[in-house]
Amino acid sequence: MYLNYNHLMRKFMILCILFASACNANSSGANSEPINITPYLTTTPSAPAAQPDGLVVSVTTPFPSPTPFIYTVKSGDTLGQLAQKFNVSLSALMAANPNVDPNSMSVGQTLKIPSQSSTSASTPTPVPFPVKQIACYPTADRGMWCFVLINNNSSNPIEDVTAQITLLDANGKSIASQTATLPLDILAPNSSMPLTTYFAPDIPLNAKPQVQILTAIQIQPNDPRYLPATLQNTSFKVDSSGLTAQVNGQVVSSGNAKLIWVMATAYDESGNIIGVRRWESASALSAGSSLPFSFMVSSIAGSISRVEFAVEARR
Repeated sequence: MYLNYNHLMRKFMILCILFASACNANSSGANSEPINITPYLTTTPSAPAAQPDGLVVSVTTPFPSPTPFIYTVKSGDTLGQLAQKFNVSLSALMAANPNVDPNSMSVGQTLKIPSQSSTSASTPTPVPFPVKQIACYPTADRGMWCFVLINNNSSNPIEDVTAQITLLDANGKSIASQTATLPLDILAPNSSMPLTTYFAPDIPLNAKPQVQILTAIQIQPNDPRYLPATLQNTSFKVDSSGLTAQVNGQVVSSGNAKLIWVMATAYDESGNIIGVRRWESASALSAGSSLPFSFMVSSIAGSISRVEFAVEARR
């Protein structure tokens, strides 16, 4: 009995080793090819939300001290006009931008708008508007895209809308801070649009945003720099993956426009922003005529459920 028992035990051990080897071989074969996983994280609660997840500093609260910020030059801008617009002296504006030639500024160039505690000049208090949503999504390379959805609930357009987004770690310590901007220069009355910014690696997956509105200037509906423009026959078609949508439509302007921008914002079924794309026309648009557009917008996280459009036309 003793020998038989030992013999049986040896057989049992051999079978166990064989089964274990087979299981390990199958497991190794299943994972032989690398799998690219793109994680995403949203700090946005189900939309619409009365209070986004993330600290939003009210735009009606004066800043404790003047705050410098970055401004993007638009067609027709001059240093003198910008100095008056932001209530800073021309000399201070030129000193803050020593490498800028005031006689050859280009559209899209960035300027630093200074704050000087030694003078009475300060950044204008932003016009009040609600922040509807805050969402940040890590990328596969450990960067992070952040969107801040704002709503212009006034009867006038607002321009130069910027916000400071600060990412915090699990202990509430600041990791990185950047200025987020709108894809378009203006936000029409009674409409919403996301401020966007991208943080380069290396950002922790659990980073959470704080948002402070920096600038928002109300302009008159008949501002001569902008032309009334409308979108017609807009449509979108989501591909089988749910991650890309083809968008189409036409732009109609009431005047001769040299610059035409169309923006598409993609949302998931819960109303969270998951993608933004701006299309720029390569040709001008004459008054009364239409300009077709067609481009793709992709999702950073999740399936696209709907797409919203916005347009801007400038002389």
